[in-house]
Amino acid sequence: MARKRKGEPIHGWIVLDKPAGMTSTQALSKVRRHLNAEKAGHGGTLDPIATGILPIALGEATKTVSYAMDGEKTYRFTVAWGTRTTTDDREGSAVETSAARPDAEAIRAALPAFLGFVEQVPPQYCALKINGERAYDIAREGEVVDIAPRTVRIDRLELIETPDADHAVLEVDCGKGTYVRSIARDLAERLGTVGHIRDLRRLRVGSFTLDGAISLDDLTAMEQGAAVERLLLPIETALDDIPALALTDAEAHRLKHGQTVALLTRQDRERLTALRGDVGGDGTVIALFGGKPVALARVEGAEVRPVRVLNL
Repeated sequence: MARKRKGEPIHGWIVLDKPAGMTSTQALSKVRRHLNAEKAGHGGTLDPIATGILPIALGEATKTVSYAMDGEKTYRFTVAWGTRTTTDDREGSAVETSAARPDAEAIRAALPAFLGFVEQVPPQYCALKINGERAYDIAREGEVVDIAPRTVRIDRLELIETPDADHAVLEVDCGKGTYVRSIARDLAERLGTVGHIRDLRRLRVGSFTLDGAISLDDLTAMEQGAAVERLLLPIETALDDIPALALTDAEAHRLKHGQTVALLTRQDRERLTALRGDVGGDGTVIALFGGKPVALARVEGAEVRPVRVLNL
């Protein structure tokens, strides 16, 4: 007897504007239940205090989540000067205070030191695993977590405004694995004070922006069918930076069945030559037939090998 499906086979992306006070997993569950989706995942965790872009992958789009998470992200955040907390944000307990308050000129002068590939120590309260345990679980037991610094990429760090002496609003464009809480902590230290994140909003994840986002309240107020029809973005939205390879019917059939496609004719070689200028270091492409994605694949020499087959 065939097992009954739990939900509908919906494939694509919903761009959620996550509210504060909710984990990413809780937000994902609410979206999945409302749309009655069979399968769902999200493209990058947001802290409970954070709001903004949380891309929700549905169905076969879950196979592309890692590509969304690898995309550049933009955050706007408010640093509160004068208090350092256990979590490096407003939810933690105060552990250190300072009367020093940097002015706008000093803040701007400090920002270039954070640009490029920089070494960053993640916050004590983070989801990284240390000897099999989550860092935040160890920290909650009152122990100091020994977290090694990691190299992260910061492309832009800009002061937006200083609404008062106690706060500064900044924006950052950064790569995968960057902790904005660590930026706030380290910036304060460089400026001779302490600080923490008061507010954090994610404005962009790769090609997902606030222009196409919907609040959870507005989403749950919509009928399921209308929400899917109006808001669902195609699977390949998360793959904008990955070159596309058009396939013939026979080639698509082979990839769908997990088989390698050999491109050996002169026309095939011309296709590969045109493509190679765009293919990244790992040779990943999105293989298309009739304009629809068939698989994530890897070009190796004159062969195209399936990595993740998309069953659409």
